[in-house]
Formats: sequence, C-alpha cells, structure tokens
Amino acid sequence: MDKFDVIVVGAGVVGLAIAARLCKDYKKVLIIDKNARFGEETSSRNSEVIHAGIYYPKNSLKAQLCVEGKELLYRYCQERHIPHQRIGKLLVAHDDDEEAFLEKTLFTARTNGVHDLVWQSSAQLIKNEPELSASAALLSPSTGILDVHSYMQSLVFDIEKYGGMFVANTEMLSAIPTSDGFNIKLKSVNDYLSLSSRYLINSAGLHSTKLAGNIDTLSPNLIPKLYWCRGHYFSYSGKSPFKQLIYPIPEKEGLGIHASLDMGGGLKFGPDTQYIKELKYDVSEKLKNKFYVAIQKYFPNVEYKKLQPDYSGIRPKLQGEGEGFRDFFIQSKQQHDINGLVNLFGIDSPGLTSSLAIANYVAKVMLDD
Repeated sequence: MDKFDVIVVGAGVVGLAIAARLCKDYKKVLIIDKNARFGEETSSRNSEVIHAGIYYPKNSLKAQLCVEGKELLYRYCQERHIPHQRIGKLLVAHDDDEEAFLEKTLFTARTNGVHDLVWQSSAQLIKNEPELSASAALLSPSTGILDVHSYMQSLVFDIEKYGGMFVANTEMLSAIPTSDGFNIKLKSVNDYLSLSSRYLINSAGLHSTKLAGNIDTLSPNLIPKLYWCRGHYFSYSGKSPFKQLIYPIPEKEGLGIHASLDMGGGLKFGPDTQYIKELKYDVSEKLKNKFYVAIQKYFPNVEYKKLQPDYSGIRPKLQGEGEGFRDFFIQSKQQHDINGLVNLFGIDSPGLTSSLAIANYVAKVMLDD
C-alpha cells in the first residue's frame, strides 16, 4: 500500500492552493479529482473577480480570508506573470435606501480592514462612466480580475515542482481512520487502489458532503446540508461601455446581476441565482428578459439584441433559498474528533479570492491537530 503524507480530494482552485501550500511542508502530497482535468466545475465557471472583502460580517472567515487572500493573490499573480488587473469596481445606488446601504457598506468594509473605498457622486460617475445610471456609488479600487485557468495551471506547476502529484479521473470511494491516519480506497479510471495517508483534506466543492459521507466514523450529524445554486451569465457583443466592474446592491442570495470584464476586455453580465437539484449547466434563452430588466437599472442604453446566453456556474452554498448569510465551514478535529481530517464545506464566493489564505488556514489547522 502506497503511503502519503497528505491526500487532497478535489482539484478546484481551493484544493490546488491547499496542495501547493502543503507541498512545502510535507514530502508526499497527492491531489485527486474525479474529472478529466483540474478545475472543471465551480472554479472554471465564475466571474473571475478578485473581491475586496467589503460585504462580509465582522470576524467571519469570509471577511478575514478574503481580505488576506486578495493581497496574497495579487502578489502571486504578479510574481508568476499571471494575467490580472486591479480594474476597480463600482457598487451603485439609485435611491436614498440604496445610498444608506452604501454608507453601511463603507463602515463594514473598514471594520474588515478595507480602507480604500471612495464615495462617488452622480457628477463624478457621469464624468468617469457616462453610460452608467446611478445616484451614487462606492469605488473599490482593489477589486480586480484575473485569468483563473492560468492561475490554476501555475498551482499545478507548484505542486509538481515541490514533488507532489495531481491525478485526474480518480474518485475517493472510502476512507477509514486508523491510529496513524487513513486507509483510503480510490477508483482511478477502471482500476481500484488502496492508499494510506496521514492527512485527508476534503475540498470536493459541490460534492464535499457526499465525500464526507464516505469517511468511516464521521457522524452524519456533523455533515451539513449543502445546496447547489446555479448562476447564469450572458455575454454582450461589441465594445464594453464600462472601464470598471459595475455591481448593483447585493441581493439576499448573491451579489446580483453585475457587469464584469474579462482579461480580453469582453463584457458579461451575471450571475443570477437559481437553486437546483441536478448538476446541469444549460443557460435558457428565456432568462434574457430577466437579465435585460435588471441591467437596464444601471445601464439604460443596454441593447437587447447584444445580450447572448453564455455559460453558467454552480456554487456550493450552506444557506438554502431565502436564508441569510452562512460562513465558510472549515471543519477539523475540534469539530469532529478525527485526527488528520479537514473538511471544507460551503466554499462559495469569495473562495477564489480567498484560496491562498484558505490554504494557509488549513496548514495551520493541521499543525494544531
């Protein structure tokens, strides 16, 4: 039986960041994914935005790890020449109630350690973004964009450089805790393998709770309910009228249908929120009118014919439809009393921005084990 120091299950951006970080401390690190390539699910189907950390409640993991992870990610992208840009974001308001939300957000951001937000009057907005309709806005200059695929490729390179391994088309069937770790059964294509590992990291994203159910002695009562929330995106043909990202006031279940740019300057709108039971990524043409109405609020000159269905992503959420904020849940021995096991549940937005900080957090949790 091959022995590893660490096995990470799930090669999305968070799992890759964790494996790359742990390769610096452990000699034998294996990261597996059931898909044919890394990052095929949530990590490759998002807005590719580096968030500032302005919304999340004080002392939450999302606030802490987003603010910390943002700077780590910018530094990493700069050092590795990964395409990225601090493009900035405008959080826009249209009436007194929404402007009051901006005031509250300004306070929340400062509480979280984000001190660079700048109030923008309607006159300033007309000058800087003439196609934008808003009574006021908050400018977040540290919000940015990146090429997520290049980022994940770089993490895989780091893993292999430090002696770790990434293996695709491989699924964890079971894990049995032992006195010095876990005996783990895998299915790799058509082969069945048995491995042992001192540590097991569950970073399976949309499938994290199912995977947790395959860990022997982990009580079902300790596995939270996970919800799948699909977000659709529409592309916009032609040159973007905006230089920055444009965000409406957040909704209860997400950040709203916002305007974002990719590294090539292309404009897209989304995501919306739709709770689903099956993993399907279709984008219905019927959603176009819903998007058009939402976009018109801040971009009144939007042209209906230029909106085209593009892609969708599915987020693993701990909050159900209509429920309030739920934080990242990084479950370790303190919660489940199993040596060497770390489960990551509900790593939705800002998981990408937080990925390197999450990796450091997991490394610390393992040292405390």
